[in-house]
Amino acid sequence: MDRPRNFPDLRIDLYNRFSKATHSRRGRILLAVVGVVILLIAVVPFLIPADSFRPSLEDQLSIALGRKVSLGHLSFSLFSGSVVARDVAIADDPAFGGSPFIEAKSLHIGVRIVPFLFHREVRITKLTIDSPAIHLIHGQGSTWNYSSFGAAANAQKPQQPSTLPDLTVGALKIENGTAEVSSLPATGKQLTYTGIDLAVQHLSFLKSFPFQLSARLPAAGSVDLRGTAGPLDQKNAADTPFKASLQVKHFDPVAAGVVQPNQGISMMVDIDAQLASDGTALTSNGKIQAAHLQLARTGSPAPQPVNLDYSISENLESRTGQVSDISIHAGAAAAHINGTFSLTGQTIDLNLKLAAPSLPVDQLEQLLPAVGVSLPRGSSLHGGTLTANLAVTGPAEATTVAGPVEIDNSQLAGFSLASKIQGINPLGGSGGGTTIQTLRAEINSSPQTTRITNIYGNVPQIGTASGGGTVSPSGALDFQLMAKFNSSTGVGAVAGQAVNAVGGVVGGFLHSAAKSTPLAKGIPLTITGTTASPSIRANLGALLK
Repeated sequence: MDRPRNFPDLRIDLYNRFSKATHSRRGRILLAVVGVVILLIAVVPFLIPADSFRPSLEDQLSIALGRKVSLGHLSFSLFSGSVVARDVAIADDPAFGGSPFIEAKSLHIGVRIVPFLFHREVRITKLTIDSPAIHLIHGQGSTWNYSSFGAAANAQKPQQPSTLPDLTVGALKIENGTAEVSSLPATGKQLTYTGIDLAVQHLSFLKSFPFQLSARLPAAGSVDLRGTAGPLDQKNAADTPFKASLQVKHFDPVAAGVVQPNQGISMMVDIDAQLASDGTALTSNGKIQAAHLQLARTGSPAPQPVNLDYSISENLESRTGQVSDISIHAGAAAAHINGTFSLTGQTIDLNLKLAAPSLPVDQLEQLLPAVGVSLPRGSSLHGGTLTANLAVTGPAEATTVAGPVEIDNSQLAGFSLASKIQGINPLGGSGGGTTIQTLRAEINSSPQTTRITNIYGNVPQIGTASGGGTVSPSGALDFQLMAKFNSSTGVGAVAGQAVNAVGGVVGGFLHSAAKSTPLAKGIPLTITGTTASPSIRANLGALLK
């Protein structure tokens, strides 16, 4: 016979059974609720005629932007709480043509659910534009095709002539956009930037708001700009105040179309800078590292990166600017640039001064190829100082560089000038190099040619020389110098013998009383060939004319 269960055991058993039943009911209720939610998410969008809201949404966005906004088919997603518009277009300023300012595959418009479902009211909380094509056009002065956003939006409410619409959106995003940048009238190549992502929080026309902008650049470059902007300038949206930090990685101006390949300018640039604008003036300062820098058609890329610190400002209304300082570093040495610039259309006109006071030649030598100064093949400069005071003027893509340059107490290793002078056949071989006590000249370099005048060189192994000449864009040399050889040196003695021998033979043939030509008169030298392989010839016959 089974033993009767005592009361505590019976109570526990009843509790367990009740708990199981309760959990089972709760599970069924939870599943039912989930099913209802899924059903609502699936069914509600079909019950709400989202397309009926298109006129209201188009009006709201058009009034806020001051531009006609056109939306295609609308659908509603309860899950994301947004209305999705297909085939979106925002009209451009009529002054810049009839093509849309922005075209996009879709626009996700976040709305408040309760007002939308129960009151048929559209209260925008966020905007996400998917894969837009953005057309940016620069016009006269500081105007762009987006400059009139503030003025156009303000014009939508004539009863409030000085107030912008109080548009406030919790978040605005542009994802995977493409921007085409051109000018009107067209003055250059159209630039294209891809992979544009923009995130704006608490967007308002009347207050400042944080933003972050990134984009891909040609040749695997990238740009990242983040900071705060606003409130929107009512006269010119391009003059809206902002503060931001800028980071650019691997910017290639040739690949980006900013610089034409035939200009001879190339580099790979990293930028870390701070930007600020109060709507009237724009200031920028930061650091630039330029790898493979080349600044002249006849130049070649610098072997080491060049670092620059800069500080500039620009008046946005007059489109003129001040270069407070650009420091060009090569090791411990630094050359400084300051002056002014102005923008005319898409052209930047420069009026700058470069000062390089007694800088170490060893640290500057790596910059010489970048500016088109080529040493003879296999040679290099060691020791001494370089001093230059140059004016850089004209359009940025075709500047003229002019002013005095001087090198003192340096050694041109690997090139013996004494053994290269044809026509006097000096003895002593190459000698391994050339000592330069002083070499100074006035240069005037333009895209057409480089003219070097007032040359004076003092080379102890040889003597002195003066004159001038030109270097073509291809590097061809055409110089005429007058050399006065030092008679105490080997080459000077050989030169004197050659001059006297020629003078004596020719003079005796022409007139028995003719005298030898004195060495002190100097010997004309002609330098041709190229900067990499110069050809130097003594013109002894010219002394007899």
